[in-house]
Amino acid sequence: MQYFEDLSVGETADFGSYQVTDEEITTFAEQYDPQPFHTDPEAAADTPFGGLVASGWHTAAMTMRLLVDNHLADGATRGALGVDDLRWRRPVRPGDELVVRTEIVEKEDWDDDSGLVSVAITTEADGEEALSMVGLVLYERREKA
Repeated sequence: MQYFEDLSVGETADFGSYQVTDEEITTFAEQYDPQPFHTDPEAAADTPFGGLVASGWHTAAMTMRLLVDNHLADGATRGALGVDDLRWRRPVRPGDELVVRTEIVEKEDWDDDSGLVSVAITTEADGEEALSMVGLVLYERREKA
């Protein structure tokens, strides 16, 4: 278990491997972001994307899954305060393989029980940056301040 005291600014990690499917793209979009370039391959062909692409919110959700499974599950996290600088850098398409990279960019005291850790998060799709954001994550302290 990693606590606030165990984390260092500049620490990096690469993890995950997630294959995106067209069925998953359309299922997510039909429920949460029903725009034609997310739900209809034929209609998507006539858009600037030239084909089916995942919703940015879906990309963020897949990123979160990889973070939880490969990074946060081993941390004494207490949730997050949000994200800063969320950007969708390139569309995610069916067949893309997602990988997540993290870097701790800042740590600060929060309260007697927790510290706030700013984590730069990048999701790559087939080696190209698809999403970037800074997560503001609360970590439990091993020892109370």
